[in-house]
Amino acid sequence: MRPRLTTLLCLVLCLSQRTGTQKETLSRPIIWARPSFMVPEGKQVAIWCQGTRAADEYQLHFEGSLSASQRPKPPGLGNKVKFLIPAMTSLTAGKYHCFYRSGELWSESSDLLNLVVTGMFDTPTLSVHPGPMVISGELVTFYCRLETGTSTFFLLKEGRSSHVQHRYGNAQAKFSMGPVTTAHRGTYRCFGSYNNHVWSFPSEPVELLITGEETLSSPPCPPGSSIGTPNNSWDPDLLTTETGFHKDLALWDHAAQNLLRISLAFLVLMALVCLLAEDRLRRKRTFQKKADRASRWECRRRWRNTTLRKDQETQWA
Repeated sequence: MRPRLTTLLCLVLCLSQRTGTQKETLSRPIIWARPSFMVPEGKQVAIWCQGTRAADEYQLHFEGSLSASQRPKPPGLGNKVKFLIPAMTSLTAGKYHCFYRSGELWSESSDLLNLVVTGMFDTPTLSVHPGPMVISGELVTFYCRLETGTSTFFLLKEGRSSHVQHRYGNAQAKFSMGPVTTAHRGTYRCFGSYNNHVWSFPSEPVELLITGEETLSSPPCPPGSSIGTPNNSWDPDLLTTETGFHKDLALWDHAAQNLLRISLAFLVLMALVCLLAEDRLRRKRTFQKKADRASRWECRRRWRNTTLRKDQETQWA
């Protein structure tokens, strides 16, 4: 094979391999905790990591270091695994993320899961001003107080759509809201903390009621929200992390991956056919030129011999 043909073939193969490597990526896994990301001290919690059915292995990392690894059971049929923490303590509270492997490829890291242990020290008190019942459009301030020298306070609203708010303070922190609407109504609790992952017992609940807007103008409560539940209920199952249940998993489309590989193989094959055809045509042209040159040389030789023979005959005559 000609050097040029070899060089072009290597370039095509390298390009196809590079393109295949760039396209063959794994979707990002999802991580969440059950029953909640907030776990009372000594209670059990399960950390779930969800990837694809093609995953061969999952790894759970805690504070940046490998904590555990697990293979899906049965292989090829499940797209998630469970990592169990039998008893929650301050040592198991912190930041978790997970990866999964399919063949030789590793996925990107999941979002961070902030796992919190509660019930580690005293119970804070929560109050709201100007009161638990306000008119739509007013400003509202929640005050969370804990006398045991807490440095950080967290305010949570019950329900799946809640977000954790935090403020700093030695004994008390205030959380300002407003102008309030019906979206702010619901049941609130607060926690004190020495760090972001070790919290106190929850405060007693405070239910915020908003008046002054027609009921029809307010958005419907999402399924599973705790608006209207009794004040003595506290269901941590309703609290989720931002990484969990409101994100769709971009599953690995194997059909697209196979189609990509077939297309690349077809392109490589076509390139080889074109290169071989070009090389064959060039060889054919070279052979034809040599044949034409040999034919002309033979014609000249015969003409020369004929001329010499005629000259000799003329001389003899």
